[in-house]
Amino acid sequence: MKYLGIEYNVKNMPVLDENFIPFGVWANEYLKEATHPIKVAVERENGLISVRETSIRGEEFAEANLRYVERFVKFMLWSTGGFRVYICGCDNITEQIAAAYTPEGERSFDVGFVDDVYEKPLEVIACSEADFPAANEAAKPIGGHMEGCRIGFDAGGSDRKVSAVIDGESVYSEEVVWFPKITEDPTYHFNEIVTAFKTAASKMPRVDAIGVSSAGVYVGNSPMVASLFIKVPRDRREEVKSIYDRAAAEIGDVPIVVANDGDVTALAGYMSTGSGAILGIAMGTSEAVGYVNASGNVLGWLNELAFAPVDLAPSAMQDEWSTDYGVGCKYFSQDAVIKLAPAAGIELDPELSPAEKLKVVQALANEGHEGALDIFRSIGVYLAHTLVLYSSFYDIRTLLVLGRVASGVGGDLVISECNRVLAEEYPALAQQITVTLPDEKMRRVGQSVAAASLPELQASLPEL
Repeated sequence: MKYLGIEYNVKNMPVLDENFIPFGVWANEYLKEATHPIKVAVERENGLISVRETSIRGEEFAEANLRYVERFVKFMLWSTGGFRVYICGCDNITEQIAAAYTPEGERSFDVGFVDDVYEKPLEVIACSEADFPAANEAAKPIGGHMEGCRIGFDAGGSDRKVSAVIDGESVYSEEVVWFPKITEDPTYHFNEIVTAFKTAASKMPRVDAIGVSSAGVYVGNSPMVASLFIKVPRDRREEVKSIYDRAAAEIGDVPIVVANDGDVTALAGYMSTGSGAILGIAMGTSEAVGYVNASGNVLGWLNELAFAPVDLAPSAMQDEWSTDYGVGCKYFSQDAVIKLAPAAGIELDPELSPAEKLKVVQALANEGHEGALDIFRSIGVYLAHTLVLYSSFYDIRTLLVLGRVASGVGGDLVISECNRVLAEEYPALAQQITVTLPDEKMRRVGQSVAAASLPELQASLPEL
């Protein structure tokens, strides 16, 4: 197979998407004859900087060079996060990328997102070797605190889960359907969160701490960008930024820590296995990703791989929110299932919600419908080829797959197909990475229980 003059070899294609061009696989072939070195740095808060060195080909591959560097920069922005991009060694390409990352350019969504998260404008800067910044990373511990009476809250897009946890053991858990993503009034969100907190609090003699796992990007406990609040008007953003602290105040003067649900997923895996270098992917409303390193620490990265490139195919589906094509949320979420349904011969009622459409396909898969089974097989193949890309940015020893898409027979197929393709095409990765669903021990830990462990208590506790 060939794309932009670069030959690449993929033996196993998704049965329902034969146009798929895995970015990581294509990039590896592209780099084999790339001899001109370039460097990319992305700066985020507090002077933290991530640096990557790579290469490009000669001028005869101008189109491929631009495509590679643009997608590489895009992946860095959404994996590490940041508001300032430095590129050294390809000023002409940098100029074209800078033009795309403007409020009027192709990547205007990215520009707005960065401004919302960091409250700084996004800059793309061509710089010399002398002006190129040094890397400055700072991993930090996350959670794992089990003592006392804790509330763990998992704010999903379709349901909210809360646990009452005493000394690491869940004494009460509940799941409640809610509708945050279609509700404009943040008072609705606030009241639902407080109700969950109060329900859990009523099951314990006291509350010592509250931990929250939620999709989105957080600075402190403030949701800077979060899909849960996508319908809330911008002029009410300040209410959203303080929503979790205000909800905790309804319980009392207790510490609260809010973390991205992907990082809490990876934390739950670390807590249940005692091993690190875990990338957690929750395939639900979107693709939520988190990572803990070999020591069980988070990197302080954005890890918003829902918007990071996966597929280079010109026919790749467009993401309605970011307006980009071939990004992760259309491959590792309920949107992926819905996207593949027509090719599988499955007609879904347009009046159904995305979650309801997923349930229809899952029910067909459980009945042995071959088209429905092919949907989950295709997602497993997507995942195997994408691990070539993800493993070039993250040191992965365990890939933990969670979320509604991974439940039932479909989840088993995603895992088995992923492992099959890894073994056949990428044996070194198959030896390095364990791709798995949560085991029973992790299910007992759970997302909301791991969330409860986020706050560290400063004072000694009274006996129960």
